[in-house]
Amino acid sequence: MDLTQYHRADFQQFVQDHLREDPALLLFRHQGKTDFDLKAAVQQISARQKAAKKLPSWSSNPKLIFPASISLEQSSSELTADFKARERTGKLMIDLTGGFGVDCYHLGKRFEKAVYCERQEELAAIAAYNLEVLEAGKFEIVKGDGLDFLAQTDQHFGLIYADPARRGKDNQKLYKLQDCEPDVVSAWEMMKSKADSILLKASPMLDISQAISELVDIQKIQVLSVKNEVKELLLHLDKSISEPHLKIEAIDLGDRESSFSFEPGEETGINSTFAEVANYLIEPFSGILKAGAFKIFGERFGLKKLDPNSHLYTCAEVQTDIPARVFKVIQEVQPKKPEIKKLFPSGKVNVITRNYATGSELLKKKLGVKDGGEDFLIGTKTQSGFKVFWCRLAKPK
Repeated sequence: MDLTQYHRADFQQFVQDHLREDPALLLFRHQGKTDFDLKAAVQQISARQKAAKKLPSWSSNPKLIFPASISLEQSSSELTADFKARERTGKLMIDLTGGFGVDCYHLGKRFEKAVYCERQEELAAIAAYNLEVLEAGKFEIVKGDGLDFLAQTDQHFGLIYADPARRGKDNQKLYKLQDCEPDVVSAWEMMKSKADSILLKASPMLDISQAISELVDIQKIQVLSVKNEVKELLLHLDKSISEPHLKIEAIDLGDRESSFSFEPGEETGINSTFAEVANYLIEPFSGILKAGAFKIFGERFGLKKLDPNSHLYTCAEVQTDIPARVFKVIQEVQPKKPEIKKLFPSGKVNVITRNYATGSELLKKKLGVKDGGEDFLIGTKTQSGFKVFWCRLAKPK
């Protein structure tokens, strides 16, 4: 890939001058009026706009080059890449699936040397250029299959990292490790022989129990969320640590970082207690639910469930540091349009359903309301049937 045009001063100046403008209008207005590739410049503007929140320091760096949108979509954010790099140090690491290079750069910061592997030539060329700009001399670039390189090299790594591609034929999403590329399940024994530790990034949709069955010796699974949205599953193996039991940890990188950890055996050994709704309704952060901590969450915080399949909890008094959304219950309401109209004359109230008779959109349509304001209607199932509660978010103390 020829990156010469991206280095031109007029190309870079055009990108910086028009970062806040509509890319489609830019193409129309400046067609035939530039000496550089206008389409490529507009693509850079569009990519930076899309990456502004996800990759703030990268998108604001005028020297970096951005790839096509699909590679941006699949890359980690700076926030999650920084999290993965915590306490990672050593002499040599390798990223088998380098992609745009965000994870490789952040993970490699505290290693003396890092190897970046990528099969797509254009993407590898962009990443090679960017990584040299960000930290010259740190990264070795391998344009080819990461597993092939790993099998052939006699180097030993402090860390092997991989983020297998999760799209198959016809762009379908893949959620099983063995179906992704590269197939780290088949290569697992070889990977272990080449490194002191292994870190795999997987889809938020991955079945955790299946991953455990595929890679029986992984020691820790982290469900990583950002502001209550699950972003990644991280699978860890570290030879220097003897872990007799698998640990599952749900981490939320919100305004206040939270963590909830448990062992799978703890969850299976607990019987939940149930109750009707009291003063508060509590919904665990999404990462905790993804991790499958349905019963142990209630036991650990002294909460009672509403129903076996309603992952909402209740209590009379609530702890201030609980990793959950906490709703103060105002009253139970009848899900009838006239009553809701009296309570919310503006027609705005946020509607949530959890194990309810209908979804939230159907309930909103039935009640004639739209999301908005500070009030919530929460439809769920308790031991005595389907109910709707008028609530407000409890403010942290």
